[in-house]
Amino acid sequence: MYVKQIVRDSARLNSISIGPKPTKLPVYKDYLPPCNQSCPTGNDIQGFLALVREFEFKKAWQKLVINQPMPAIHGRVCYHPCELSCNRIHSDSPVSIQQVERMLGDLALDQHWSYPIIAEQTKNKVLIIGAGPAGLAAAYHLRLAGHQVEIRDANPQAGGMMNYGIPAYRLPRDILRQEIQMIADMGVKITLNHKVNNILEEKQQGQFDAVFIAIGAQIGRSLAMQIEDFGPILEATEYLNLVGNNQAPQLGPRVAVLGGGNTAMDTARVAKRLGAEEVMVIFFSDRDHMTAHEFEAEEAEAEGIQIHWLRNLKSINGDELAVEVMEVDANGDAQPTGEVETLHADAMVFAIGQDIEGQLFSDVDNIEVNHDGTVYVNQHMMTTYEGIFAGGDMISSSRSVTISTGHGKKAARNIDAWLRGGVYLSEEKHQVVTHDMLQLWYEIDSERNPIKETGVAERVKDFSEVVHGLTQDQAVYEATRCYSCGNCFECDGCYGACPEDGAILKLGKGNRYKFDYDKCTGCQACVNQCPCHAIEMTSATDIYCQSKKQ
Repeated sequence: MYVKQIVRDSARLNSISIGPKPTKLPVYKDYLPPCNQSCPTGNDIQGFLALVREFEFKKAWQKLVINQPMPAIHGRVCYHPCELSCNRIHSDSPVSIQQVERMLGDLALDQHWSYPIIAEQTKNKVLIIGAGPAGLAAAYHLRLAGHQVEIRDANPQAGGMMNYGIPAYRLPRDILRQEIQMIADMGVKITLNHKVNNILEEKQQGQFDAVFIAIGAQIGRSLAMQIEDFGPILEATEYLNLVGNNQAPQLGPRVAVLGGGNTAMDTARVAKRLGAEEVMVIFFSDRDHMTAHEFEAEEAEAEGIQIHWLRNLKSINGDELAVEVMEVDANGDAQPTGEVETLHADAMVFAIGQDIEGQLFSDVDNIEVNHDGTVYVNQHMMTTYEGIFAGGDMISSSRSVTISTGHGKKAARNIDAWLRGGVYLSEEKHQVVTHDMLQLWYEIDSERNPIKETGVAERVKDFSEVVHGLTQDQAVYEATRCYSCGNCFECDGCYGACPEDGAILKLGKGNRYKFDYDKCTGCQACVNQCPCHAIEMTSATDIYCQSKKQ
């Protein structure tokens, strides 16, 4: 009886008449662009690009900082996984998302824009240990939620590894300081030169309701090997920290850096700028298996740094470095060949990874530590001690500024829910739009703006910024290159293609369209015309049942 009623209702949906009736009808539907999916901070990239395209720069920045409060910083140091996922990469080149973000961040600093309005003040107090990207992001989101927040950091400057690990030629310190100050201006208290040695004691004395630990991984690793009569030997974190405090050590004219990650490349480039005549990087595997991003290695080589691939350091005697030649097997693993070569250097910097400071948890019972020394957290970013959360490089995860910033946001939302006696539940994500789902009938080749850089001869002289940003007009051009994957951008394609007068209604700028199912025949002309896959054919019966519920 129920089925018969649905059939009769479906017929009534398209007016009661003799003749064929559509079994499927179109619906407007939002999908998830791959760039949004790939962003560790959950940025609505398609959303802020759409506003930039309309020259609504302040609104674009406001949408951006809903999820990520430091766009001028991330516009310089993020490794932009969003661009690697951009569907436009299959046509010509990805949208220069990072550079648009940088333009918005710099414009906000120049025009002194303010963050969103803080929610109603609560009585909850949160202690954040560490003023790096995770700690700063957590403080921002917790403050927006109305909580009282204090960050305590052992260093004389806030920023964590953004200040003491990332060279100034990539992240100018005035930019870093200004965005940190914007967070402080929200009412976040930042206490520097304060090393936390006992978490529970500081929590109790400060009457904090929750703690977020985000001190990062700042203890550099070294190798046990035979070393005789050699010059300075440092870990990369130690070296970069000294440089960040204007205490750069003298390493001599020939510097060797051991490692194949981004830190190794940064260390080598810093040594070059500080006067080393010859700088080399020694890595035990080949280029395809380095952990550094390709552009980091390319920029290092362009600056005259020699990278010795497939060389494993065995011993150091005087200024001689004995390195064994390696080869990559069928599984991609580097294997020794027995052949030994000699390189020459006056100093060595180890850039082979960092560990966290485990002694911080010695006074806290029941905090579980993973086998790799990182801290265990559950899906809500809480450690095994109730009310103590952790994130950033302290937990088991890939390590970058953007990933740590995403951890800070996630931790803040979970801490906020916990303080209010609940549990944070993230929204269910939409289906991701792949390139083959698009119908790019309007496709035009339009290569991205080339990124300008200071010439090699000039940039190695000092720590001035190497990469230059886009102008506002260039940023708008990049925004227009966005395909708006899975999200209607009101191109009027469906409206113009519909053969039935009045079946598609325009609801005004920014409000998209609406189908009149009494007039729609289900011909799919709108679907076939939509370039960004924002329309989907759905069962006519399901549509009618949904309309009845509403």
